[in-house]
Amino acid sequence: MTLRNKILVLVAALAMLAGVGTASVLHAAGRADRKNQTQADGPQVAEGDVTLTPGAARRIVFRNMAWGPHRDELTTVAAADPTGPRTASGVKCLRFYAAAGTGVCLQAEHGAVQDTYRAVVLDARLKERAHYGLPGIPTRARVSPGGRWVAWTVFVGGDSYAGTNFSTRTAILDTATGQLTPSLEDFTAFKDGKEHHAADTNFWGVTFAADDRLFYATMATGGSTYLVRGDLAARTVTTVHANVECPSLSPDGTRIVYKKRVPGLPADAPWRLYALDLATMRERALAEPKSVDDQAVWQDGHTVAYALPGDYGSDLYAVPADGTGKPRRLLTAGLAPAYLG
Repeated sequence: MTLRNKILVLVAALAMLAGVGTASVLHAAGRADRKNQTQADGPQVAEGDVTLTPGAARRIVFRNMAWGPHRDELTTVAAADPTGPRTASGVKCLRFYAAAGTGVCLQAEHGAVQDTYRAVVLDARLKERAHYGLPGIPTRARVSPGGRWVAWTVFVGGDSYAGTNFSTRTAILDTATGQLTPSLEDFTAFKDGKEHHAADTNFWGVTFAADDRLFYATMATGGSTYLVRGDLAARTVTTVHANVECPSLSPDGTRIVYKKRVPGLPADAPWRLYALDLATMRERALAEPKSVDDQAVWQDGHTVAYALPGDYGSDLYAVPADGTGKPRRLLTAGLAPAYLG
């Protein structure tokens, strides 16, 4: 091939790549623009007053995933009519939770070069009380039943719990004193009755008890995961049960619902929801047959809610916590719910 022909081939290849790049950018821009447009068959969402104050009427506050001007905003709907009209707050969160008038909102701040993230503690009127920079991508958030303690987890390496190439950082904040523990790795860990020290130790998925001292979380080390019981006063965590991820403590403090890795399932969908009786350590599979990559929320003392992939990103489902019944979809286009009232 002559030099002239080589140059012509190179120019043609560069032109084709430029065309593909332009088409990709236009497609992405078009998709982003469509996500800002209300869908005719989507949920009804309107701007209004949203608070975290518990009231007589039970409500769900969650991240609205429906396309339109209120996408990603904290939104509320009546718990008795979860498919009904939604009221949007204007406050955007990637992850969210609330209890007793205190909320935590994990947000993205979009920069010219890259995004950064922060945790915002909200009061009952969704006004900022304090904020903290995050070292990674938000993935879990919880508030203690009394509203004093706040916890959040971020990815600081990798991008999925399904694989092994990831690292997490879990922080706990005492809103009464302002004391922040940047990482649960600062607590003393006990595994199998012995003090545990390992460079690969990770924590995620905190869930608080009502006494403002006890909590549970996941600890990963040596290629295995464990349910740990934490003591906020003693600053310790102790292993309780193996193969537990993203625990959620029942309102009466007697049971944990969590996701468990089940042998034989696909590597990218390895979990099933289980319930653990803390008195007997007996576990039972819940009736949801799909892999759930979420930290379930107790809807009441008998039912848990969780997210599964949907047309808008995720939908919320519910299933009995005792292994009976069958799952049902609560609402479309929702994520990170908190039940108030």
